[in-house]
Amino acid sequence: MSQAQIIDGKAFAEGLRARIAAAVPEFAAAAGRVPGLAVVLVGDDAASQIYVRNKGKQTIEAGMNSVEIRLPANATQAEVEAVVVSLNADPAIDGILVQLPLPKHLNEAPVINAIDPDKDVDGLHPVSAGRLVAGLPGLVPCTPMGCMLLLRDVLGDVGGAEALVIGRSRLVGKPIAALLTNANATVTLAHSRTHELSAHVHRADIVVAAVGVPELVRGAWIKHGATVIDVGMNRIDAGGGKTRLVGDVAFAEAVTVAGAITPVPGGVGPMTIACLLRNTLVAAHARAGLAPPSV
Repeated sequence: MSQAQIIDGKAFAEGLRARIAAAVPEFAAAAGRVPGLAVVLVGDDAASQIYVRNKGKQTIEAGMNSVEIRLPANATQAEVEAVVVSLNADPAIDGILVQLPLPKHLNEAPVINAIDPDKDVDGLHPVSAGRLVAGLPGLVPCTPMGCMLLLRDVLGDVGGAEALVIGRSRLVGKPIAALLTNANATVTLAHSRTHELSAHVHRADIVVAAVGVPELVRGAWIKHGATVIDVGMNRIDAGGGKTRLVGDVAFAEAVTVAGAITPVPGGVGPMTIACLLRNTLVAAHARAGLAPPSV
C-alpha cells in the first residue's frame, strides 16, 4: 500500500526563518534599522506565556528587534488600547501582535481594531481582512499563509484545483478560503451546518481541515492522491493518564490514500511563527517604501 508524501512543516519553517534572517541585513542597510515586532501579553495564561517566549526567541534569532509588553490580568480596556496606540506611533515597530485570548473582562474587537492595519502582523484587523478578500496587498493571518506556502511547495500552481476548507473561523478558515480563491482554486467552504461533508471531501483535490474536531475527516472520505493540510491541534486521552496530540484528520487512515499530508504535530504548527516573522519583514519593507522581500 502506497504512503502519502509527509509534508514537513518543521523543515520548511526552518528554511523560511533562515531566508528571513538572511534578508534582514539588506533591509537594515536600506532603512538604517532592523525590523521591529512588538507582542502585547495581558495576564498570566501559561500557554500564552510559552508562545510569547517562543516568538521573542525566534524574532531575535532572525536579527529583528523584539519588544514584549506585559500587562497584569486586571488591566483595563483603556490601558490595553493605549498600549496599542503607543506602538502604532513608534517608528521602530513594524509589527504589533496582541496575544489572544485576552482576559474575559476585556473586549478583543476594539483592541484588534486599534492596531494600525499596516502593522497588523496577525492579519485580524477588518482592513486586513478586506484587503485579502479584495486581492489587495496586505498582511495575511499567519497560519493560513503557512498553509498556502506548504501547498505551493508541494503542488506549485493550485489554479483550477477543487479545494475544500473545513471550518469558517476568521483566524484560519475564511482567510485560507480567500487565499485559495485568489490563487484561482475552486473553493468550497464547509462548516458545522454542511450536509454530507464526506461527499464534499471526496471531490476535493485539496482538503484544509481547520474545525477543531479530533480526527473528524476519515481516510475513506479522501480522494485518492489529494493533498491534505491538517490545521487541527486537539489533545485527546491516550490512556494511563496520558494525552496525545491529533489533528482534525484521521492521519493513520488518510496517509494511505492522500498524495501528500501534513502530520500533527510537525506540519502546519511550526509555520505560524515563521510566517509572523515574514509578515513583520513584509510590513517593515512596506513602511520603509521598499519593494516586498522575496522570502
